[in-house]
Amino acid sequence: MKQYAIKGGNPLVGDVEIAGAKNAALPILAAAAMTDETVYIDNIPDVRDINVMLDTMRNIGVAVKRTGRHSVMLNGGNITNLTVDDESCKKIRGSYYLLGAFLGKYKYAEVVLPGGCDIGCRGIDQHLKGFRALGAEVVIEHGLIKARAERLRGSHIYMDKVSVGATINIMIAATLAEGMTIIENSAKEPHVVDVANFLNSCGANVRGAGTDVIRIRGVAKLHGGEYTIIPDQIEAGTFMFAAAVTKGDVTVKNVIPKHLESITAKLLEIGCEVEEADDCVRVVSSKPLMHTQVRTLPYPGFPTDMQPQMTVALALARGTSIVTESIFENRFKYVDELVRMGADIKVEGGDTAIIDGVARYTGASITVPDLRAGAALVIAALTAEGFTMVDGIQYIERGYEDFYIKLQNLGAQIELVETEKDYQKFRLKVG
Repeated sequence: MKQYAIKGGNPLVGDVEIAGAKNAALPILAAAAMTDETVYIDNIPDVRDINVMLDTMRNIGVAVKRTGRHSVMLNGGNITNLTVDDESCKKIRGSYYLLGAFLGKYKYAEVVLPGGCDIGCRGIDQHLKGFRALGAEVVIEHGLIKARAERLRGSHIYMDKVSVGATINIMIAATLAEGMTIIENSAKEPHVVDVANFLNSCGANVRGAGTDVIRIRGVAKLHGGEYTIIPDQIEAGTFMFAAAVTKGDVTVKNVIPKHLESITAKLLEIGCEVEEADDCVRVVSSKPLMHTQVRTLPYPGFPTDMQPQMTVALALARGTSIVTESIFENRFKYVDELVRMGADIKVEGGDTAIIDGVARYTGASITVPDLRAGAALVIAALTAEGFTMVDGIQYIERGYEDFYIKLQNLGAQIELVETEKDYQKFRLKVG
């Protein structure tokens, strides 16, 4: 079983290159199958979720050709199967974007109910509401979401709650619907904008992405093209907090600083120095971290996917901090592992963590409960006294490319180990 072996204590110093955004790449790959022409997509991250998605698309007849580690050529002209029920596909959330893509293109789709990290209820009710508003009949049978329509017609859709996945899925399907679709209370996240930009590059007519009202005028068909995916704001934020926690000096490259404003604001608030340039951000942590209050919110608020990393930092800050999770109800499952490392955190009501800062973490054997919490626990281990063994790293591999290698290049003492012998070698090497 693969694990990370970590000896804490080294500040992270140097430059790190950020990969493409997983949460933009998944729906863009699905949407690429809506045209019968060839689409070239660049800057896709080489992570497990993306590779599962590509394998799934290949299995249903999409021509998939890797043209490089971070680029792919797709052609959806010969899709043979509109039922997506791969066992591996159940493990990723992004599979449901094929529902919107195929409903738009073929007016029919069957897709297995999605999986992903267990961080709370991430229902698909808003997706189904949107598809029904466009004229589709949607049922859930035998573990599959089945959607069918004689024709899709534009509609005025008000989202009951802000949902990134539903906004994207409805937008994808509406691209090939007749007439105008208006999505109100839509999500504003950068990857929503990126999907809209991709669709427009293929001939769609999507306006207003990045605001709370998106207007989509349906077109008869999409064409091929080339597109480059935006950088991953969550990977960037993770390394920014890694610098903060380890008292480091890290320049995070290939980013869009505008997408990181809420993260940057909190780092400044807790006492870090942050310097921005056109496509990079430098974080220097040379002073004691200070307490603060954080509430997760839809973009442009503080991201829920950065909440565990924030908590790891605040558990080492002076004073008492409060972190409130307003998006997912099971997002504090990792707190028990942090307490095992010496943190003083109490979770109240399931959505609020009261954090009294401690002087240090200490190494322990810990288990990763989900993707973002996994990255946060690794950050904690990097600053802990002694050795830490991190189990469940398959969650981290879902969304971070070369995570431990990038950390090694910044000076972290971290190694991928599979046996006790590997671990002992690591201990001898780092002393």
